[in-house]
Amino acid sequence: TIPKTRKNTMSEQKHPITTLSSHIAWESPYYRIRTDKICLPDGSEGIYHIVDSPSSVFVVPVTKDNQIVLIRNYRYPLQEWVWEVPAGAIKARQTPDEAVREELYEEIGGTTDKLHFLMKASTMNGIGNNYAHFYVALHVSLSEPQHEPAEIMTRHIMPLNDVMALIN
Repeated sequence: TIPKTRKNTMSEQKHPITTLSSHIAWESPYYRIRTDKICLPDGSEGIYHIVDSPSSVFVVPVTKDNQIVLIRNYRYPLQEWVWEVPAGAIKARQTPDEAVREELYEEIGGTTDKLHFLMKASTMNGIGNNYAHFYVALHVSLSEPQHEPAEIMTRHIMPLNDVMALIN
C-alpha cells in the first residue's frame, strides 16, 4: 500500500536546482552556449554551461525491397568519414514529422508514406538540452539527394546484414 502522506525526497522535487541568472556566452547559427548561475539543493551556488540547441530527428530508411539506406558523411570536427542515418535539426515552426521528411529527401532523395515514430530521447543530458526524435521510414522511394553545400556525403543502399556488420 502507498502511504497517504510521504516525505518529499530530493528525487521527487520538480526542479531541485534553481537558476539565479542566465546569459548567452557564445552563439552560432546552429547552437549556442548558455551560462547559468545556479543554486544547488544544499544552498551553494555554482555555474553551469549548457549547449543550447534545437531538437533533432534521426531516421532509418528502409526501401521497398528491404534495403537500408545509410550515408557516409565527412564530419569536420572528427576529421573523418562516418556512417550515419539521415538526420538534422528541427527548424522553427517545424514539426518533427516535417523535419524528418525534409532530411530524408535532402540527404538521400527519399520519400515515404510509411513513417513511424520510435522514441524521443535526450542526446546530451549532462551538457545540453537537445532532444532527438527517432523514426523508421518504410517503403522509401529514392531520387537524387538535395545536399546542402556543407554536406559532404554519399548514399549507400545495403542489406540489413551488411548494416549489422558495420555495427559489430
